Amino acid sequence: MDATPAPALDALTADDRAAILDAVREFAATELTPHAQEWDAAKHFPRDVLRRAGELGLGGVCVREESGGAGFPRRFAVEIFEELAAGDPTVTAYLTIHNMVAWMIDAYGDDAQRERWLPGLVAMDDLGAYCLTEPGAGSDAAAITTSAIRHGDAYVLTGVKQFISGAGEASVYVVMARTGEPGARGISAFLVPADAAGLSFGPNEKKMGWNAQPTRQVVLDEVRVPAENLLGGEGRGFGIAMAALNGGRLNIAACSLGGARWAMGRAVAYVHERFTFGDPLAEKQSVVFAVADMATELEAARLLVHSAAEHLDAKEPDAATRCAMAKRFATDVGFRVANEALQLHGGYGYLQDYGIEKVVRDLRVHQILEGTNEIMRLIVGRSVLAA
Repeated sequence: MDATPAPALDALTADDRAAILDAVREFAATELTPHAQEWDAAKHFPRDVLRRAGELGLGGVCVREESGGAGFPRRFAVEIFEELAAGDPTVTAYLTIHNMVAWMIDAYGDDAQRERWLPGLVAMDDLGAYCLTEPGAGSDAAAITTSAIRHGDAYVLTGVKQFISGAGEASVYVVMARTGEPGARGISAFLVPADAAGLSFGPNEKKMGWNAQPTRQVVLDEVRVPAENLLGGEGRGFGIAMAALNGGRLNIAACSLGGARWAMGRAVAYVHERFTFGDPLAEKQSVVFAVADMATELEAARLLVHSAAEHLDAKEPDAATRCAMAKRFATDVGFRVANEALQLHGGYGYLQDYGIEKVVRDLRVHQILEGTNEIMRLIVGRSVLAA
């Protein structure tokens, strides 16, 4: 974990938090919700909207105030990202990845790295991308083969990164590469600027969902970066990557909460309006039970995410396990609730005009990224068995 102190939630008054969340809801309602389906259909990445998010302070939610960020604790950040995801889970999910990159530079970078990158990232004039996964190393992140060889005052990076959100659009790429022995201890983290010679990108992947953000391979063909672009020192890359993923898992869990909450709200409205056999669907016992389960599971997931965020803020020893629990549970629940919302719409739920099928497609990938839910179970199970 990083050595920077975590801000306390009580540093913000209840009125402050309410005002900030109101502003975030307004942003989601005006800048995200009206365009989400159009962006999905056109596969449009809304950089202009992201810049406006930066103006609202959403480019550095957990970046310290002295570094130009909002300095919010994780506990409040997950509330912010849930509200944004109720407007559009896809754009919000990219926003959380961008925030993860900014936090990594703030937490592990030196003064020169912070000064170079954080102003643009916080403002979202510049965008960030996180590069860990490879074609042959997904869940087994310690097995990455991208190499970083020291040549004088520089490192030369060679390898391919897979499934990188924001690739081709970002200004800086945090790249995990091997500088030493096999396994986790031989991995280091590097800041690679977008204009580095030898850096290129694969075609935009054709995906089931998340269409409003680009996903490409990042190809490093003997990319030379100055030694000063090493983040946190040699051999620290894996630890930095895992620390970042603790927050990333909470953020993607929050995105699932927001998307599922929106879908459930649409379903509740629909069952009041739709009549079958002379009665509104809302009076059918099977529908009442379905809505009860959706609401209960969603609230349970929210409480688990909030609890994990509090443990991460407090740097509790079990924080990583709790983040894994929250990510697994909330992303499973989020997909299940959205899918049930589609079912309650009947055939209409399958139509693009209603927006439900988009959210189902978007939330499905949350069970895979930031560590698959099978890996989350391994983390939790091994922790319990080792206690």
